[in-house]
Amino acid sequence: MATGWSGRERVLAALAHEQPDRVPVDLWAEPSVWLRLQQALGCDVPAEVCAALEVDVRYVEPVYPADVVRAGVRQNMWGERWREADTAMGREWQHIDGALVGAGSLEELECFPWPACDQADYSGLVAQVDAAGDCAVFYGNADFFERPALVRGIEQFLVDTVEHPDWVEYLQGKFLEFFVEDFHRAMEASRGRIDAFLALTDLGSQERILLGPEARRRFIHPALRILAEAVHREGVRLLFHSCGAVRELVPELIDCGVDILNPLQPAARGMDPEGLKREFGGRLSFHGGIDVQYLLPLEAPETVRGEVRRRVGILGAGGGYILAPSHNLQADIPVENIRAMYDTGLRA
Repeated sequence: MATGWSGRERVLAALAHEQPDRVPVDLWAEPSVWLRLQQALGCDVPAEVCAALEVDVRYVEPVYPADVVRAGVRQNMWGERWREADTAMGREWQHIDGALVGAGSLEELECFPWPACDQADYSGLVAQVDAAGDCAVFYGNADFFERPALVRGIEQFLVDTVEHPDWVEYLQGKFLEFFVEDFHRAMEASRGRIDAFLALTDLGSQERILLGPEARRRFIHPALRILAEAVHREGVRLLFHSCGAVRELVPELIDCGVDILNPLQPAARGMDPEGLKREFGGRLSFHGGIDVQYLLPLEAPETVRGEVRRRVGILGAGGGYILAPSHNLQADIPVENIRAMYDTGLRA
């Protein structure tokens, strides 16, 4: 569907709350889904899938230190750990307790070999942004609460928020220090071509908020503000991901500097597109919104097309929306429904 608009122009117009020629689209998927799409579309690499589906966004990243596997346990540079397990979708790596679950003092947390940006290789970013061509470029994976919790052990980390809040702030500080420096290095290496920076941490279940107001004020708001201030100084927008029923938190997120909210989980309480657009559409852009829990895996392609048209009509009115799945496309979603989603999105 050739038009006079580039992908980057389309995304930036939408994020400026201007009406582009069509709603811009993005694609998030699990590795197995990328492979199925490559086979179905006759593509050799994910970039060709994006081109075939006319995706307007590309993601770039440096080379970080490789994960280490010992005795069947994989550990990344942060101390997150996984073990392979049999699932309904086959063998998959699943999170287990992280490297600091047994730490009994702040000194033990301080002794962990925390990663530094000097260990990452940013030299390939120039080639990646060149390959992105006229698409928008998104960067980052700055999880400042859930990822420290996985390293510490989620249950223990939540206990720490009450019993050892200084430990939680220390862990968050290590992550935030890295993410801010990582962003600045990526901006320099990419010649300033980054349009949005992704921060994430899940704040809601499908029915309720996971953290109370006091915990959010201490552990969520300051971290978001640090990231927002860092990226806004460079003219970059902050894309924030939180699954769940987070509608009541949206004013807090806007106040902290969030520019784009993902994923608009349709099955979660209160996340209807009409209300979100009406209440917050003038101050916030939206990314996601196409249900991966029920719509895409279970419904027929024509039903998918109808729901995509409806959501584009609501969320895309006057700009402020990037069409994407409400989470990574999962292995149980038929390719026909993925194609229906993108074909309709391009023509809605």
